[in-house]
This record gives sequence, structure tokens and C-alpha cells, in this order.
Amino acid sequence: MSDALTFCLLVPTLNEIDGMRAVMPHVDRSLFKEILVVDGGSTDGTVEYCHQHGLTILKQPNKGLPDAEEYAFKHVKSDALILFTPDGNSKADLLPVLIHKLSEGYDMVIASRYLGGAKSEDDDVMTAFGNWMFTAMINLLFHAKYTDTLVGLRAYRCNAMRIMQLPGMTEATPLRAHYPLMNSWETGASIRAARLKLRVVEIPGDEPKRIGGVRKMRVIQNGLGTLFQIIYDFLFFHPRVNAR
Repeated sequence: MSDALTFCLLVPTLNEIDGMRAVMPHVDRSLFKEILVVDGGSTDGTVEYCHQHGLTILKQPNKGLPDAEEYAFKHVKSDALILFTPDGNSKADLLPVLIHKLSEGYDMVIASRYLGGAKSEDDDVMTAFGNWMFTAMINLLFHAKYTDTLVGLRAYRCNAMRIMQLPGMTEATPLRAHYPLMNSWETGASIRAARLKLRVVEIPGDEPKRIGGVRKMRVIQNGLGTLFQIIYDFLFFHPRVNAR
């Protein structure tokens, strides 16, 4: 067992008041040194809910989940973080499991929707096929053995994220400005963890249906972004550090 880690729960929001009311009361706050809600301009009471319940809220400067992740990461003071969507897709009872596995020494822990009987109730035919296809591509090109490379619910050691040099992690990798199709952390982290031989483990994690709000993910745009990330990393990303 490694030394005790401190954890940040990172919660991206955009008009998720129904999900916040349903999900956040089930989060055990004692597990976290900090809980950061990064908001993309909610107008439905999400911000007011956060203030009423003592949640630290950051207003992201631009739109989209990638911007929320990058902006929030600059404010994280903990050793590790968990990305948790409050739309109902992420289950609060998986948080202690993610923390436990990361504390065992892993660099990234993925709550896979397709491992050990886990399932997604939010998938449709296109998203299920897309995840299967992109996961197969990543496994083939980067010699990995993932079952789910697109799921958002996962835990990361912050130093491992810096090693992965994801867009926005360092001033040396401002890729988003040049390549707006670049996706959020999930695809890049899956690829680069494999390339860098980081310690990664998947746990089974069901994905319930969304609670209220509107799905923000655009299937075609996200699919193109995922494909671009895979191609970019295969051709141009050269790992500089082996975490082992």
C-alpha cells in the first residue's frame, strides 16, 4: 500500500440541477480533501445549489468539457483526482472503490461499463459501437487491453497526468489551440498511459441513465475528436518519461 493520498472530486456542470439534487447527497465528502465544481454557465439553479451546499465552484472561461477539465486541473491541490459527472451517469458508490484501487499504487483507475457484467443504460447503438471500435483501435495500436477507453468516471494520480502531457497539462502542450477537435482527457489518458507503461486497472462500473438536463456529448464531433486523438498520438506523440 502506498502512502496515503489526498483526493479531489472534480465535478463538471452545465445545467445539471436535477442530477445534482439526486446524486450529490450520496457522495461521501469525507473521502475528499476538496470538491471542485467547474461550471460552464448554468442558468437552472446549479450554481445556487452549490453555494447552498458549501461546494466550491469555478466558472470555466470557455465552453466544453475539455476546457472545464483543463481549467479545473490548475486549481487542484490534492495528490489525485476523480472526474465525476453529476448527471446520473456516474455512481457515487463507486467512488470508494476508485480511491481504494488508486491507493494500492495504480496511476489510473477506470470504471469500465463493459467489464465483469457491468453495463451502460445510457448507451445507444451508435455510442456502444463507437466505444467498441475506438477501444479496439487503441488496444491494437498501443498494445493495451482496455474494455472501455471513453468512459469519464475514472481516478488519476495528478503526477501521472502531468507525465502524460495531456492537452492543457503543461505550457508545452497547448494542443487545443491548434487542434480544436482534440477530445477531453479520456481518450488521451487511455492512449498515453499505455504508451508510457503506467499502472492502470479497470473495475466494473454500471452507467445509469442520465437524470434530467440535456446530453452535451455530440456523437459525430466527439467521434472525430477521438479518431483525431488516436491518429495524432500514433504518429506524433513520443513519450519522454517511463513512470516505472
